[in-house]
Amino acid sequence: MSNLDAVDDQGHVVPVPERVRRVVSLVPSLTETIAVTAPGLLVGATDWCIQPAELEVARVRGTKNPDVQAVIGLQPDVVLANEEENRESDLVALRAAGLAVWVTAPQDVPGALRSLDRMLRLACRVPRPDWLDQAEQAWADLPVVPPSLQRRAIIPIWRRPWMTVGRDTFAGDVLARLGVANVLADADDRYPKVDLSVLPAYDLVVLPDEPYAFGPTDGPEVFPHVDVALVDGRQLTWYGPSLVTAPDVLSAQLAAAKPGAAWH
Repeated sequence: MSNLDAVDDQGHVVPVPERVRRVVSLVPSLTETIAVTAPGLLVGATDWCIQPAELEVARVRGTKNPDVQAVIGLQPDVVLANEEENRESDLVALRAAGLAVWVTAPQDVPGALRSLDRMLRLACRVPRPDWLDQAEQAWADLPVVPPSLQRRAIIPIWRRPWMTVGRDTFAGDVLARLGVANVLADADDRYPKVDLSVLPAYDLVVLPDEPYAFGPTDGPEVFPHVDVALVDGRQLTWYGPSLVTAPDVLSAQLAAAKPGAAWH
């Protein structure tokens, strides 16, 4: 395969060797993807790469502050990164050191499925896995929820200050496919800081447990008279093997929503 065929989500031509033996991942969901699909390839991952739990590889600090020299020292054939999670300055430094850096940038479920397929086949030189077909089918089987039956929601991802999911996000698309309309989908920013007192009308608050660890005693109390759904952040925001289970897991968690006061 010609290197000209190896073009990542940002349009970079990535000089991936014909056979990949060593991979460093700087993204938790991509680490899980490789660990499940071709575990022998992974030689390095970030401290935040917690799935699978038994993963034993060299750690290279965080997604926002990777140890660039440690990554280089692992001599990977390819480094996997994400446009949103990793800093461009770190990726530039890795490329300057002669490493092949493959960047993903999906903003919706179909884009994530395509991105994973291309990353696995072109960047990692492994066959398309069965779980990716299962994930594709799981999302294709979802019924379409008419606008009149959709919940109107805000999706906080942080507090102090409050930040929410805004426009053009993977998480927003996931929820839209499950019948939850993000009232801030037209915000200027993808993750805007918000004043909770001046938001559009909403009847649901979706609180994931990452990146901020919202839980029964941290978050719902702010919304005592509105339904609150506590959801698995991995199922909502990760794109990888979790896409197989995300429709069922998130649907059940959304169905379990109750007024914020009832979570105490």
